[in-house]
Amino acid sequence: MINKIGKYFSLVKFSHTIFAMPFAFIGFFLAYKMSGSSINIVLFLLVILCMVFARNAAMAFNRYLDRDIDKENKRTQFREIPQGIIKPKSALIFVIVNAVLFIATTYFINSLCFYLSPVALIVILGYSYFKRCTALCHFILGLGLSLAPIGAYLSVTGKFDLLPVMFSLIVLFWVSGFDIIYSLQDIDFDKSQKLNSIPALLGKRNALILSAILHAFSSLIVLYIGYYANFGIFYWIGALAFIGLLWYQHLIVKPDDLSKVNIAFFTTNGIASIIFACFTILSLFF
Repeated sequence: MINKIGKYFSLVKFSHTIFAMPFAFIGFFLAYKMSGSSINIVLFLLVILCMVFARNAAMAFNRYLDRDIDKENKRTQFREIPQGIIKPKSALIFVIVNAVLFIATTYFINSLCFYLSPVALIVILGYSYFKRCTALCHFILGLGLSLAPIGAYLSVTGKFDLLPVMFSLIVLFWVSGFDIIYSLQDIDFDKSQKLNSIPALLGKRNALILSAILHAFSSLIVLYIGYYANFGIFYWIGALAFIGLLWYQHLIVKPDDLSKVNIAFFTTNGIASIIFACFTILSLFF
């Protein structure tokens, strides 16, 4: 049983939850700080469950749709579905179960989250289709992950506010930028299969330039939030660390040297997200 669960965790790259989850925590605790109410642990657990179910559904759906493509790509041919470790039908059932659990969990949060849950699912599942028809697919992925701070904020307050939207914009530009870097690995395969991506459209060098521009936007929003919300020293420590790590990946990934793409994608961005969230939340309460 444990081994089977481990296979599904591998299928959805559960460890990659580290990208959006910290920003969901920011949205959650920001809502309590701005509302002045007491923290609800049960609600916090429900938010975590929503994040897990939504991401499981999105990632498994991507693996399900891409099963034939992954089988042809040398980088991805050892994934669970192409290798027969998990059957396509089982992966699809996993998607449906997680999507239903996501919607069901939002029901116990509040009516707004419940009514918006299908919209969120459309966005996060839609990424798998968009990359078949437009190079803007990286932005759809960014948009999907950017729902994390807004969704967590709505779970507490039941209303929209500007500050969580600004945190979502950080995620949108940040994720879109690093997904472009990650997709550099498949530039030749994407071209041969007529798949859409920014690197396939613009080439390696121009793709990295666009990624840098997106990360510049993300960095500027991080700085503006600190000024706009009058955050204290903890926020600024986290902000500078986050920005520094964003730009570090542009130093280690070059058009003619992609050997450190995985370090930039997972390690650097994962650490950046955790540090920024920890110091931002500290700044909210101290």
